[in-house]
Amino acid sequence: MAIARTSAPLLLLAAFFTILHHATSATPAAATSAPSSGTASFLRCLAVHLPPHVIYTTTSPSYTSVLESSIKNLLFVTPATPTPLAIVTATNASHVQATVRCGALHGVRVRPRSGGHDYEGLSYRSLTTARPFAVVDLAALRGVRVDAARRTAWVGSGATLGELYYAIANHSKRLGFPGGLGPTVGLGGHLSGGGFGVMLRKHGLAADHVVDALIVDAEGRLLDRAAMGEDVFWAIRGGGGGSFGVVLYWKLRLVRVPATVTVFTVHRARNQSATALLAKWQRVAPKLPRDVFLRVVLQSQDAQFQSLYLGKRTGLVSTMARRFPELGVRAQDCIEMTWIESVLYFAFYGTGKPMELLLDRGTKPERYFKAKSDYVSEPIPSHVWESVWSWLLMDGAGLLILDPYGGRMGDVAPSATPFPHRQELYNLQYYGFWFENGTEVSEKHMGWIRGLHREMEPHVSKNPRGAYVNYRDLDLGVNDVDDGVTGYEKARVWGEMYFKANFERLAAVKAMVDPHDFFRNEQSIPPFPSSRKGVS
Repeated sequence: MAIARTSAPLLLLAAFFTILHHATSATPAAATSAPSSGTASFLRCLAVHLPPHVIYTTTSPSYTSVLESSIKNLLFVTPATPTPLAIVTATNASHVQATVRCGALHGVRVRPRSGGHDYEGLSYRSLTTARPFAVVDLAALRGVRVDAARRTAWVGSGATLGELYYAIANHSKRLGFPGGLGPTVGLGGHLSGGGFGVMLRKHGLAADHVVDALIVDAEGRLLDRAAMGEDVFWAIRGGGGGSFGVVLYWKLRLVRVPATVTVFTVHRARNQSATALLAKWQRVAPKLPRDVFLRVVLQSQDAQFQSLYLGKRTGLVSTMARRFPELGVRAQDCIEMTWIESVLYFAFYGTGKPMELLLDRGTKPERYFKAKSDYVSEPIPSHVWESVWSWLLMDGAGLLILDPYGGRMGDVAPSATPFPHRQELYNLQYYGFWFENGTEVSEKHMGWIRGLHREMEPHVSKNPRGAYVNYRDLDLGVNDVDDGVTGYEKARVWGEMYFKANFERLAAVKAMVDPHDFFRNEQSIPPFPSSRKGVS
């Protein structure tokens, strides 16, 4: 096996495979010892157990640049945003273990950060200054080791999806991975929420292809799948990040891709029967052959239909003519390319882009944004879409993204992983963004997205209304952040929207592996209050 191109030191992966061998025999830490008071003790503990170049405190000259290196949302780059008292830029597992052990001993909770794409910034910020916390930044743990012969890859949580895709393509033209579209998204967070992309109808969720993992638990132990147990392994593949431990590495099963795939992007305006096409799309897209993915992006008065077909142009054109002739897809609309070229096509809106763009992790945040999500169980009537077009004309309007399910998604039981929404027709994302600073501007855009979300309530999934944890939304509810253990009943308000019936099992797993609620944030899984009920 060869090491893929990466900016992580080559010694990182060698060290990783050494520590993996010893994962089941790691010495437990004194995580349940009585914590001493004050953050100073925590910082002294870090100074004793970690090299100084990986520790950044609020007095460090580079603290702000390190903090902002993975922030994607300008909403959380303000003086009023509660930030960590320390950031540890871990370069190996022992750094993560020491940070967790120091935090547990001295009463400072630790939040892991991989790519920083958390929509509410909970991997690096808090809503209150009442409870100090630290961040363990995993960006340096981004090695990718591909074994093309076995169709597997070990990947660090700090790797981006772009780095993973680049490494796979450098090893094989016939292998891929069914992850998301954004190349700067951190792999750790993506897998922790389930993760879906344009191959989900063929191959399911990204998390469905995790076959092993290496995690640091609340006691600072280093555990692989066998040592953590199947309940924890179940929980980390879709139960949301930051609740059960710090996942350092993931072993992924890669998927076969054809030598040629086909894409198209077709625009239809509101006055070109876009409403009728949307109404038909809802019935067609989830039932297309699973080699076909057809999503819709609505912005202003335009419906943009985007497709990936795992095959040649003739197959896609004939399928569209047979199943969705109203869309009018022509051969000249369709472009044949390789799988990795399709990754670039969807990520960068066009053809002819160099593969090296996938290695760009981005720099500082460029926009303010807010997102919300829904799941749609029954087709939404045409008159509702007419109302939606009116919303898209408003000052402060954003866009809607409709991603169809069906295919492989419907073959997997909702309880197979924490992600429960497999039987829905499609996911609906509301996305608002803006570039100007100011309270009035933010309120205008926030008002638009929250207003449209309220307007759609009668037409989306119910009891509970569904939401996707990787499109995290604190409007759904937040945990208490005071001392003590997170309240289960309060967390159920948002938890069952993300996880439905799987929420109780997640809480039972949490009670088993982190009963003192060390890994906690405003939407982390609480420990089940009285028993291990729900654990298989």
